[in-house]
Amino acid sequence: MVHLADDEKAAVSALWHKVHVEEFGGEALGRLLVVYPWTSRFFESFGDLSSADAVFSNAKVKAHGKKVLTSFGEGLKHLDDLKGTYAHLSELHCDKLHVDPENFKLLGNVLVIVLARHFGKEFTPQLQAAYQKVTTGVSTALAHKYH
Repeated sequence: MVHLADDEKAAVSALWHKVHVEEFGGEALGRLLVVYPWTSRFFESFGDLSSADAVFSNAKVKAHGKKVLTSFGEGLKHLDDLKGTYAHLSELHCDKLHVDPENFKLLGNVLVIVLARHFGKEFTPQLQAAYQKVTTGVSTALAHKYH
């Protein structure tokens, strides 16, 4: 559960409606893979991830990034039940994919950077704080099965 004031919820939602999920998702996942290269071990089936150029031009990275942000957007509709919303994904990432749950936090932080890059001054410190609450809630929900 994420505790946001009504004005924070409204601001998060309003900004999210401006997000280009495909573009931002590919960028967020791409940045994760470049900045934290050890995370690429979970994406070996994606092919060449040996350089930033290879990562950012990789169609599978873009497609999975879109999938991730689409799921994140669904979570924004269910802030009061993130654990329930992400229960299946938590189980999948824990039991089948064996993803280090720390990676969820890293991706959340990278997403905030991507939002700041694209929205500039519109992405105020207050909006950043609200998004940090949300990304923390999502990463906690995704890590729930690990506990």
